[in-house]
Amino acid sequence: MEQRRPEDEPGTGVVSAFGRQLKLPRVRAGLDRTEFGKRVGYSAESVASFEQGRRTPQAKLIDRADEVLDAGGVLKALKEEVGRAQFPAFFRDMARLEAEAVELCAYDTLVINGLLQTEKYMRAILSMRRPLLDEETIELRVAARLARQENFNRWPAPLLSFVMEEPLLREPLGGKAVLRGQLEHLLLIGDKRNVELQVMPLDREDNAGVDGPFTVITRKAGEQFVYAEVQGRSNLLTKRDETNLAAARYGIIRSQALSPRESLDHIAKLLGEL
Repeated sequence: MEQRRPEDEPGTGVVSAFGRQLKLPRVRAGLDRTEFGKRVGYSAESVASFEQGRRTPQAKLIDRADEVLDAGGVLKALKEEVGRAQFPAFFRDMARLEAEAVELCAYDTLVINGLLQTEKYMRAILSMRRPLLDEETIELRVAARLARQENFNRWPAPLLSFVMEEPLLREPLGGKAVLRGQLEHLLLIGDKRNVELQVMPLDREDNAGVDGPFTVITRKAGEQFVYAEVQGRSNLLTKRDETNLAAARYGIIRSQALSPRESLDHIAKLLGEL
């Protein structure tokens, strides 16, 4: 049975408020939904969804709508808050920290990190959730994860480090074609100057990551946070002794994994075997 759990709900109050703010200047400008949709690149049905708070608008729509409606920056001022609202409740704090990070270090054991996922991989794993997610929720999650990947384009560029267990690179979730596209994407991301990808190979006899996946985020002021997630629930650690220990653990995990160059060679080898 498809259903939406409380933790899956987007920030409907914020999205509804934005919808009302969008409709007022559109009506004032004398534009029906069809004409306005043509100008911003969406159908009249999509415009109705935005105005009624049933669909979360992306940043490019908000920017274009503000310009078309000559809103004077009123719509753009809501962009950050609307952006956070698209995430499920348990992830909103993490999404904000991700966008502010000067350094992010992620260790992943179950699925490839959301910042690294292709759209097809996202859809594959979201469709496997139980209870089943409805199609609208899947679309919201995909849009939110794609929006997170704007972190790769920020400047100054954050330092991004990822260590992933080798089985993630072998498990054909969604089929071999999806895995092939995902491995190709990792090779492209791994070539970015501010990104280091490392693989924890199957033959390692020591692995400091036995307690599971986690992410260490560092902000400009030097504050550190540790994020961990399981079964749709999250835990955000802020105490310095806890964050220091997690950062040290991550350092050990990195030292036990293949180097970034060895890791990219390993990913290329796995891709060649598909």
